[in-house]
Amino acid sequence: MDKQQPSEIDQLVELATRNSVQLGAIFGQHRERLKRIVSASLDPRVKVRVDASDVIQETFLEAIARIDEYLKVPRVSLFVWLRFLAKQRLALLHRKHLRVQGRNARRELAIDWGVENHSSRVQLAVQLAAKLTTASAALSRKEGKRKIESALEKLDGKSREVLMLRHFEQLSNVESAEVLQISPTAACNRYVRALERLKKLLDPSEKTP
Repeated sequence: MDKQQPSEIDQLVELATRNSVQLGAIFGQHRERLKRIVSASLDPRVKVRVDASDVIQETFLEAIARIDEYLKVPRVSLFVWLRFLAKQRLALLHRKHLRVQGRNARRELAIDWGVENHSSRVQLAVQLAAKLTTASAALSRKEGKRKIESALEKLDGKSREVLMLRHFEQLSNVESAEVLQISPTAACNRYVRALERLKKLLDPSEKTP
């Protein structure tokens, strides 16, 4: 029988006390996904002063410093933990540059900062336009995106949140469940309900299955 390949967590445990360079290399495997999320989450007013790559680099340095803390009880995957650290850093940057008032910490970290700004809603609308072909087929591309943006604004926060995670951040169902702190089954159900609500807003005449 072939020897089982060591998991990402096993590699981290082995490297945590020995080699920060190789540890950083493991983190680096998630760099592009994290950079895309960070870049999209930065408020345009902050983006002119802060580079997404710098945020990721600072996140990785913090992760190296806190790796032992994570490995004691790794409740979530490495990527979701790194995302959490990046979101914390984004929250601090937004407070610093925009003097944002404190909000509930869990909601602040779980919901993409960009969900509240127009540019991110546009990007999410683009992602969803491809998914909701039936609802948008009769619309022009521009009109379709505008209608989806309007529908997103009418959705409840939980529905918008799971759509952001699955389509905007492109997280898997399991990763979304970890972020939302619910079971994968519950995350899947929430996602399906969110799509149904969005479709209903786009086409009130459409019957829900």
